[in-house]
Amino acid sequence: MDPRTSAQDVMRCDLCETAVVQMHCDTCLVNLCKACVGEHISKDESKDHKVVKFQSRKSTPLYPECKHHNKQQCTMYCKQCDIPVCTKCLTSDQHLGHKLSEILQIVEDKKNKIIKDQTELKEKIYPTYQDIASDVQNRMSQLKKEYGDLSTAITKHGEDWQREIDKLVKKLKAEVDEMKNTQLQTLQKHLDEINKTMSEIKEEINSVEMAIDTNDLSKLFSVTSKIHRYRNLPQKLSLSLPKFIPEKIQGEKLSKLFGTLSSSSWTSVEHGYSMKATQKLPEAGSSPPVKQLLDEPLTVVTIHTKYGKLYSVACLNDEEIWTSGYDSTMKLYSINQGSQLKSIKTKSGEWPSDIAVTKSGDLVYTDKDDRTVNIVKNGKTEEVIRLQNWIPWGVCSTSSGDLLVIMESYGKPAKVVHYSGSTEKQTIQFDDNGKSLYSSRSFRYITYYITENRNLDICVSDSGAKAVVVVNQAGKLRFRYTGHTPSPKNKPFIPVGITTDSQSQILTADINNNCVHIIDQDGQFLRYIDCGLSSPYGLCTDKSDNLFVAQMSNSQVKKIKYMY
Repeated sequence: MDPRTSAQDVMRCDLCETAVVQMHCDTCLVNLCKACVGEHISKDESKDHKVVKFQSRKSTPLYPECKHHNKQQCTMYCKQCDIPVCTKCLTSDQHLGHKLSEILQIVEDKKNKIIKDQTELKEKIYPTYQDIASDVQNRMSQLKKEYGDLSTAITKHGEDWQREIDKLVKKLKAEVDEMKNTQLQTLQKHLDEINKTMSEIKEEINSVEMAIDTNDLSKLFSVTSKIHRYRNLPQKLSLSLPKFIPEKIQGEKLSKLFGTLSSSSWTSVEHGYSMKATQKLPEAGSSPPVKQLLDEPLTVVTIHTKYGKLYSVACLNDEEIWTSGYDSTMKLYSINQGSQLKSIKTKSGEWPSDIAVTKSGDLVYTDKDDRTVNIVKNGKTEEVIRLQNWIPWGVCSTSSGDLLVIMESYGKPAKVVHYSGSTEKQTIQFDDNGKSLYSSRSFRYITYYITENRNLDICVSDSGAKAVVVVNQAGKLRFRYTGHTPSPKNKPFIPVGITTDSQSQILTADINNNCVHIIDQDGQFLRYIDCGLSSPYGLCTDKSDNLFVAQMSNSQVKKIKYMY
């Protein structure tokens, strides 16, 4: 077997290409046999050849050549200048008084950092990118499925329309047949009467002719003329045919009746992914099933409260809700029975601005009169926050158990403050350009309500700005929603109560148009809910995504099913 072409061949000398490698020049990175070492060194005597045994190759450090002194190796490192230096550099004034280190120590530190970086790349970053790629692929598959479901839903809706149209056509044609038969029967009856009269006239004519032709005078005198009966001609029936008046097919009107698509969107979130090593496993049930909006929302329960004006509602659980209104008493109601179970008075004796329920089931309320935020635990009211120059309005409990409070001060733009207990953690008031995010209270009837979305966005309904303002967890403006046209009553959008659901959809009560707007987490309008609402004000949802609407004018709470 030819040793130069054998797949099992040993390494050969780079010079003679015959002998087995025994040595290695660390300077030139050349493999040598012992016989060729002298020849290799003599070829370039200007270099300091470091020839070692092949097993010890790459053990001799190759110092960088000095950029300022020809053929000088840099064995030291100037930390101040951050460059390798040679012995001639050290004798110059350029590095006088500078801190120096052996270059091998610097190299060791750099090598350790590179190894550490490489370890992070291999063990954390690359696996994280693999997970991200897998996540994107899964989302693409899910996206295809959901778009397929969307197309199927549109097709099914079209088939439903077709069935309804077929039923309508059949009904109209049956009505046409019924009208036709009725009118034909009427005309047939009229024709029968005419034919009968014509038969009588013929008999009259024959009778007269026989009397005229006879010479029997008695028969002639017996003829009595009935012509006067037949001179009164029968009535002429005028029948009007029904007309089919088709509605003009207008594409825009038809599209609105059939249903419309909300626009698609995407957002780019910096730091949306976490490193694999620090990622937390999702909690069971943290990814809710995808739900669809009902074609027609249904009112499931109506609860009659005893307020002059009802403002707020908050779910305690699937069976009980807290309510508040223009009254110093906050009341707990049974959802199914509609009966009052409990009541709690505010400490100030004035009506609360807003109420919320914490993760542990405690009632929280804001009191604009004594400028406090209070929590009710085991029937006892504790003051959590007291403000000096600000008036608290909306309040909500976050997923972490903290509190978000939207507050205002006359002449100043409103602000959101994030509290952990009584400690202020964050204030959100201005955007990146220094412009206020929320309106300033310049007259009496501005209201502000707040909620936290499932994606941790902070959502505020600002009636003064006629907008829903949504910022992310860091307080950066994501979007403003200023209503959708045409609105049910074609009146300006005035948002009051606000809530969210498991799909991160945002729902806000529009008191001016007696409806609730549903928008997605990116601010796209989805649909209206009206259900015969009267002055809808406070909103909340339960864990099953049932919507509760507090109606201000009639003091009723409606439980509405709007998703399946």
